[in-house]
Amino acid sequence: MNTRNLVLAAALMISGTIFSQDSASGQINPPLVKLSYLDSVKASFVHDEIAACVDSLWLKELTNQDIFPELLNDIATIDVDQKVDYELSTELLKKRFKEMDAKSPFNIQYNPAVENVIKSFLKNRKKSFERLMAISEYYFPVFEEALAKENVPLEIKYLSIVESALNPKAVSHMGATGLWQFMYATGKEYNLNVDSYVDERSDPIKSSKAATQYMTKMYRIFGDWELVLASYNSGAGNVAKAIRRSGGQQNYWNIRKYLPKETQGYVPAFLATMYIYEYHKEHGIVPNRAMVKHFETDTVMIKKEMSFKQIADLMDVPVSQIQLLNPAYKMNVVPFYANKPHFLRLPKDKIGVFTSNEDKIYAYVDRERTKIEMPYYVTETRLASRDTSSKSSSNSKFSTKTKYHTVRRGESLGLISNKYGVAVTDLKRWNNLRGNTINSGAKLKIISTVKESIPSPKVVPTAVDREEETALASAEVPTPENGNDKETTIYTVQKGDNLSSIARKFNISVAELKELNNLEDATVKLDSQLKVLKSEQVALIKNEIDIKKFITYNVVKGDNLGSIAKKYNVSIASLQDWNELKDNNVQVGKKILILSDDKQVVSVSQKAAHYLVQKGDSLFKIAQKYPGITVADIKKWNGIEGNELKPGMKLKISS
Repeated sequence: MNTRNLVLAAALMISGTIFSQDSASGQINPPLVKLSYLDSVKASFVHDEIAACVDSLWLKELTNQDIFPELLNDIATIDVDQKVDYELSTELLKKRFKEMDAKSPFNIQYNPAVENVIKSFLKNRKKSFERLMAISEYYFPVFEEALAKENVPLEIKYLSIVESALNPKAVSHMGATGLWQFMYATGKEYNLNVDSYVDERSDPIKSSKAATQYMTKMYRIFGDWELVLASYNSGAGNVAKAIRRSGGQQNYWNIRKYLPKETQGYVPAFLATMYIYEYHKEHGIVPNRAMVKHFETDTVMIKKEMSFKQIADLMDVPVSQIQLLNPAYKMNVVPFYANKPHFLRLPKDKIGVFTSNEDKIYAYVDRERTKIEMPYYVTETRLASRDTSSKSSSNSKFSTKTKYHTVRRGESLGLISNKYGVAVTDLKRWNNLRGNTINSGAKLKIISTVKESIPSPKVVPTAVDREEETALASAEVPTPENGNDKETTIYTVQKGDNLSSIARKFNISVAELKELNNLEDATVKLDSQLKVLKSEQVALIKNEIDIKKFITYNVVKGDNLGSIAKKYNVSIASLQDWNELKDNNVQVGKKILILSDDKQVVSVSQKAAHYLVQKGDSLFKIAQKYPGITVADIKKWNGIEGNELKPGMKLKISS
């Protein structure tokens, strides 16, 4: 006993000495910080030592969708027979065409129409081609591999620029979709699946394979690559008609005047693009390059349905990057079908983390799934299966409650499902909805399961459980009564518009615009009508900019908003805002106001790096408004420990 007391006393003396030394040096051990369940899962991950090499500037350029509507408008409206004033000799062009022809299976001969398109692109689209050449660093290797497998000329990779400006989410006014612009029926013919979750027309690998198969089939019919290109744009039937109307001619240039107007400028645009890529250095075009211009990716087969948000949280990858690498998934979800595999593409270093920790990742997904309120029979079955392993479980009584929600203007199924903590699929099933469209004033049935139980023996909660209980208790749960009733108006999409430019006009985020209109991606069709919030933002921006900083430009023959915008390195949307123009049409002699430094406008819009908390807001809802931003980011930037928000708080958003 005496020996035990001596040992205990010695231990106390040693610990006291250590503590006093730490205190004297000011190095007191910090208190342990409680981890959330997500953080505890990530802390246990096994990491492979592979260097991450994704550059943020590169990623931003790849996800930029501004070029597509502008280039599409140029190709659709350009007059290939109208001469363009640009310093480039015809003789030099003929010489370079001969050089290109020697290296290509295409019959590349000089033609005045191609010369006009080349000069137009060089005069008005240099900046666009600098950006496109950077983006092509990512996509061209994919295209070249697919083309080489089918023995199709590699030059056809340039067709994707004419088709989609290398935008996998591009949708034409006719509904053609993806990098290679497949219509729905043609995509089905070439085994490109389209359903509620997946649109394989936007998958770079699968759509490239389908495009090369189409080219091979058309070449067997026409035996001429220029006619193959024409058929890709207007269909084999229109090319066959043009051949008959020309008296049997089978050269593109001989039948060109019998083809649809758009196709008449299509092949010249393709050849002009090929020329600019081949001789960009000679014309002073310096391709944009990020610090890292290419990164390696790989895929993993998904064994359970996962949302992009869950993947982003677990892998520390921005949602925008997951969207870029997986453009075929329409609803930001990788689905799981029993009879068909689906794959997730990530940078190789993240694939290593994923495959090394799959069991933990799917356990997290299962846990997240249990937080979704289930119908009565599912909940009762799950609880019954849990209780079979424990005799100490309490007796429980379940009942279902039905309430109704009246749809307000601007609300979507996703927003309503978040309000009540239910799944969108359940909302649609309860209310016999087939699509995602809901009308203002409609009443939606909401079913909830209520559990009444006899108190069970007290169980000591874990640190993770206490953390989650605290977060739930402090979070403000939105209800229909405290939701925002935002007044909306209708905006008709103009040529050159995209979601970013429309959002800027009405001082809202792209996420809000998509939510208002129940949009699944960032594409909008010409002349379609969008709900937008009523706003005076355009006027505010004009008032904030000194009118003296504007210059006046007199419109001359051949001008359009696209060419003027390129000349002064501004956007079409900005020109429309400054001059209150509804479309791209400008009359000769009209005076156009142009801000002498467009960065002034950018700085005005970027001042919105703060968010003012509204009634009914939660950290999760605010994070959803900013793609790639997580709840943890907002907490860190604003020094927030819990989840409690108060209306009027000003939050810093550092995207």
